[in-house]
Amino acid sequence: MAAVWQQVLAVDARYNAYRTPNFPQFRTQYIRRRSQLLRENAKAGYDPLIRKQYVKLRWQLLAQRYGPLSDQNSFRAYSNSIRSSRTTLDRMEDFEEDPRAQGARGHRRSVSRGSYQLQAQMNRAVYEERPPGCVVPTSVAEASRAMAGDTTLSENYAFAGMHHIFDQHVDNAVPKVQFANDDKHLLACCSLDGTISICQLVPTPPIVLRVLKGHTRGVTDFAWSLSNDVIVSTSLDTTMRIWATEDGKCIREISDPDGSELLCCTFQPMNNNLTVVGNGKHNVHVMNISTGKKVKGGSSKLTGRVLSLSFDSPGRILWAGDNRGSIYSFLFDMATGKLTKAKRLIVNEGSSITSISARSWISREARDPSLLVNACINKLLLYRVVDNEGTLQLKRTFQIQQSSHPISSIFCPLMSFRQGACIVTGSEDMCVYFFDVERATKAIVNKLQGHSGPVLGVGFNCDESLLASSDTTGMVIIWRREQK
Repeated sequence: MAAVWQQVLAVDARYNAYRTPNFPQFRTQYIRRRSQLLRENAKAGYDPLIRKQYVKLRWQLLAQRYGPLSDQNSFRAYSNSIRSSRTTLDRMEDFEEDPRAQGARGHRRSVSRGSYQLQAQMNRAVYEERPPGCVVPTSVAEASRAMAGDTTLSENYAFAGMHHIFDQHVDNAVPKVQFANDDKHLLACCSLDGTISICQLVPTPPIVLRVLKGHTRGVTDFAWSLSNDVIVSTSLDTTMRIWATEDGKCIREISDPDGSELLCCTFQPMNNNLTVVGNGKHNVHVMNISTGKKVKGGSSKLTGRVLSLSFDSPGRILWAGDNRGSIYSFLFDMATGKLTKAKRLIVNEGSSITSISARSWISREARDPSLLVNACINKLLLYRVVDNEGTLQLKRTFQIQQSSHPISSIFCPLMSFRQGACIVTGSEDMCVYFFDVERATKAIVNKLQGHSGPVLGVGFNCDESLLASSDTTGMVIIWRREQK
């Protein structure tokens, strides 16, 4: 259960939009100061029952002053791409291709350097005594537990204090926040105001280093290169841009081959010269960012608007999710950049797949590579990757509120170094949730309250000391881990 002071802050945050509507800077300053005072007050150790009564009275007073809260359904960033349906299917399909294509796929499997199926079998052999469905770090992983400080999941993810609140994108949704690779203090945020901001969290106070301007419509997605010297972004203005992070200059602007809105992007992990983008005309394209051209054979069509993309860590399999409830897997040819369609999973007919995250988990402590999926069915889904073609098998689900907004989730970066494993997701109830995938019941490890709109993006820094979250109102909150 969240701390009472967090519940009070959440109440204030939800009514914050009603305060001085013409002065958003005051609203941000108010919620920052309110957070500080509530944290200080919490240390006084007042009777929890009295504090709970205060929460109730606070609700009543604010409702009396400003009226009942309005529904948080005004966010329309992807209005024609987010749809829901009650028809539930869960099947995996092979794509029938000509014999030559099937032969090529078979050959690719035979020469593959790694095998998901073989690795999973090897991992299972070591931990056969583990309960069915447990695919995460085990109690015998003493060395890795020591690397994580030998803390429990609840202790390690006791995020509470607000390190900082950024408001440079106020009144425009921030779909994504992401820390730079292997970096503790460099954060980027993209916004539907058409800009990307790069923020530095240390030394204090945190500052906005630079704002990347050039897109003429909302920025839907972005990705850091492996060396953090480049950011690639996609936009509703039908272009992708390549930015130099050092000075914020646009290196190259590339138009979508189909002239369509670009909705998502990801770097090829083994070759950052190649970027995959998904667009509103149902296509994925592999783009060479050095030449600005589409790679020959690197395009494929889905059943709907492409909303999410993710590679496995070796870069051999690409998953793509669309707004009609399907996840496709593609085999990626490392030599040519060609995509070969392999499998299709219908998660829920008509429900948008708003986020996909892949995790290899190929180690002595974990048995299966996995995929974390947000779909608009009020559930967060965890899948097992069972073979070299990206076939998915549902492992378990977690209850969240998501019926229409493009919510995203992440694996925690130090997941494989401790007993238990954690995932983090946004939610339409304005909260951030931490789930332990190993717990059979009561999987919620932590719940953060403080946003005044549905939480869209979440991102950890490399050592899990800071967590960033963003919402539909443009607020970006940096949470810090509680020091024991």
